[in-house]
Amino acid sequence: MLRRPSGAPKGVWGWMTTVDHKKIGILYGVTAGIFFLIGGIEALVLRLQLGAPNQTLVSADQYNQLFTMHGTTMIFLVVMPLSAGFANYLVPLMIGARDVAFPRLNAFGYWVFLVGGLFMYSSFFLGGAPNGGWFGYAPQTALQYSPGHNIDFWVFGLQILGIASLSGAVNLIVTILNMRAPGMSLMRMPIFVWMSLVAQMLLLFAMPVITVALFLLMFDRLFGANFFNINAGADPLLWQHLFWIFGHPEVYILILPAMGVVSEVLPVFSRKPLFGYSVMVFSGIAIGFMGWGVWAHHMFATGLGPVAVSAFSLSTMFIAVPTGVKIFNWIATMWGGRIRISTPLLFAAGFVAMFTIGGLSGVTHAIVPSDTQQTDTYYIVAHFHYVLFGGSIFGLFAGVYYWYPKFTNKLLDERLGKLHFVLMLIGFNLTFGPMHVLGLQGMPRRIYTYPANRGWDFWNFVSTIGSLTIALSILVFLINVRKTRRTEQDVGADPWDARTLEWSIPSPPPSYNFASVPVVAARDELWHRKYGEDGEGRPVRRELDYPVVESLDDGEGKHIHMPSPSYWPLVASLAFPVICYGLIYRVWAVSILGAFWLIGAIYAWALEPQTAPPEDDDDAVEPPALGPGDDGQPVPALAQGGG
Repeated sequence: MLRRPSGAPKGVWGWMTTVDHKKIGILYGVTAGIFFLIGGIEALVLRLQLGAPNQTLVSADQYNQLFTMHGTTMIFLVVMPLSAGFANYLVPLMIGARDVAFPRLNAFGYWVFLVGGLFMYSSFFLGGAPNGGWFGYAPQTALQYSPGHNIDFWVFGLQILGIASLSGAVNLIVTILNMRAPGMSLMRMPIFVWMSLVAQMLLLFAMPVITVALFLLMFDRLFGANFFNINAGADPLLWQHLFWIFGHPEVYILILPAMGVVSEVLPVFSRKPLFGYSVMVFSGIAIGFMGWGVWAHHMFATGLGPVAVSAFSLSTMFIAVPTGVKIFNWIATMWGGRIRISTPLLFAAGFVAMFTIGGLSGVTHAIVPSDTQQTDTYYIVAHFHYVLFGGSIFGLFAGVYYWYPKFTNKLLDERLGKLHFVLMLIGFNLTFGPMHVLGLQGMPRRIYTYPANRGWDFWNFVSTIGSLTIALSILVFLINVRKTRRTEQDVGADPWDARTLEWSIPSPPPSYNFASVPVVAARDELWHRKYGEDGEGRPVRRELDYPVVESLDDGEGKHIHMPSPSYWPLVASLAFPVICYGLIYRVWAVSILGAFWLIGAIYAWALEPQTAPPEDDDDAVEPPALGPGDDGQPVPALAQGGG
């Protein structure tokens, strides 16, 4: 029973038992992509409902369910796991490691994320989806005001997803701090790795806060506790403090990885190093720290008092400083560069422009009278979509187009890619730009319909047209992916003439990543291996040499032992929905069964042999045969794949 899967499982079973960080990264990306389509359809229905006054496409309760699931999906099931997918796939490659620190924990994190998402969506078939908003304000979400099971699914679903996020955060932090290649100091790490590290640190400390809030709400709903019962003397602001202490760092958990992606893309397509690398690193760290001190600007309208309001107003203004530093550094990176107008660059530049607009509208929230006027209007909806869609989604699409050749050895079609960008940019601004006007005109958010002659009809119509344009742009992207899958391409290891280590190995990378562990001597290691300088300091292409690669393993025939596949991450993850269904429907025996299931799976995981049986150990991979180079030194795997 405790044997690992024999050999190297193929097909679906191979994906279900894999512990390879690259496959898990792809699983994260594909799953988050599917949830992105679902969340997008939900948003489209919302916009069709609001496209004209007095619409009856959905009822008020259905509208509440849709906007709650749209927000929850996009934050917890799309942007966070997409960033996790990039980090899982790329971080070990970028730091010169063969794997993550805890491969089975990595697989466990993905499966828990998947079952958490499916658990939450099962609510649509079991009486109704969560309907209290992605913020779940108590006491409205307490049992006396939300007697159905809608909120129970939200509470337990987020707790399952929180376990996935924490396991991924621990794994990536340990990997980055302990598994960097020789010579890769912290200040030589690629900027994407730095931003991922800061985001995972934020996640590590932010998730416990929302977990505490969710446990309190769970006890109120299941056992009649009074943490949010005003009649029993509870303070209704307790939930808001706990939620936004998590919620505002969460914004930076979502945006920092996208900032890292853009900081990798812009130098490659500007043919210049990143301007102010050190400043970019420390501004990212500063954003991480300062993100903890601004949560109460979400609560200016709750009557915190003048001292608290003044303090949080100032802290909100200050956090614009490191963010502004990053924006100026991105512009300086492009300034004077030999720009290549490719799709990754367009999305990266789109990120800078849209995020800047979102940042400027965010500054208005630091001004208390302005914020008070804007609270709970569509101006807020416009602001956070400019930050989270214009920021995260544009940045992550830049990453998709940039690293797609590394994932598949194929380039996405450039013409379709540019069409995708243009349609998305137009659709995005048509959708969310008018919401600034609607907010200033006083249209409240979270209303499922509105009467005519309020002055809101035209801009709502424009906004709905914009959302349909975004949907069309996503369709173009899907066509591009399908078209590219059918093509026979071999773009080589380094089609963009890039700067970081992942482009020095074949595409897609072998299971062991590097046949020999690279020794790093400079920031932008690959660039310095490919280019020297002429007498005037201009970069000159040279033949690849490998003066900084450490000697290889003991030579031909030496096996690189990679972690064997395992059943137990999947088996253990399936216990969580069993426990939660039992708690929601008060069938305690089911919950106890799920708890025993989980404990048993953890014991089996702990007692599992480290590797597959020797006779089946096909997962151990022999590195490519090596030959002598021009200088008589062995040529390492970095030369494989061309480019």
